[in-house]
Amino acid sequence: MGKRKAFTLIELLVVIAIIALLMSILMPALGRVKKQARTVACLGLLKQWSLYFSMYTQDYDGYFMQGFTAEPQANRWVNAMRAYHKWDPEQTCCPNATKPWTDENGLDTRVEGTFKASTSAWGWTKQGHWEKAIKGSFGINGWSVDPQPGKEPHGQNKEWFWRKVGHPRSAFVPLFLGGLRYNGIPLHTDFPPADDGTRWNDEAQMGRFCMNRHDGFNNCLFMDYSVRKVGLKELWTLKWHKTYIQTGPWTKAGGVLPGDWPDWLKPMKDY
Repeated sequence: MGKRKAFTLIELLVVIAIIALLMSILMPALGRVKKQARTVACLGLLKQWSLYFSMYTQDYDGYFMQGFTAEPQANRWVNAMRAYHKWDPEQTCCPNATKPWTDENGLDTRVEGTFKASTSAWGWTKQGHWEKAIKGSFGINGWSVDPQPGKEPHGQNKEWFWRKVGHPRSAFVPLFLGGLRYNGIPLHTDFPPADDGTRWNDEAQMGRFCMNRHDGFNNCLFMDYSVRKVGLKELWTLKWHKTYIQTGPWTKAGGVLPGDWPDWLKPMKDY
């Protein structure tokens, strides 16, 4: 009688060990590839938003919407551009940030207790005169809008707002980017957030856009409708409003030192 061919127990254990080793090597790489794919998808989505903003401003003689201080609140970008995003959260959410702070019933989803808020979405939110609640993970540069006289956010200087398209150096003016809120009005003196993904940052609204959503970068649509990744420390060097100082205290030109940054930002590239 011929001998039956089969694996011995030792051979089987060796094969399992090799498979486990290969999996331990490949899984992190596959995870990185998947995250990079979501980053590319986010950039593509922002490119789609460049068409939305272009169509909107063409319809309004080059002007942007009035912003979050407008009366009624329907003129915030979320509602003003409803004809384009059609209340579809796949249009308003970065693929790396889809879980909202609250569910559709307004109940807290406790995202800060489960994973970093930098990879979460704002909402579900419903302001006055909005058709429905929506979630999102993009925010507009609050300096780009055209607020009503006397309705400038936080009483800021009315001359600082861009209000419309067609400015010189528009390639350095952020328009729409990954955000922890649907808007923000950064100042060159804003201090960086102590932790990644701090929700509000009312006293330093650069923190609404400074979060580690894309491995040390945020994805940004600029006012010339170009789209690219922006380093987190690079945010302080952009031209947020008309008189924004691009060599402020949190830039290399302004004298910031690597050790001045919060621990979570220290490994990021300096600008």
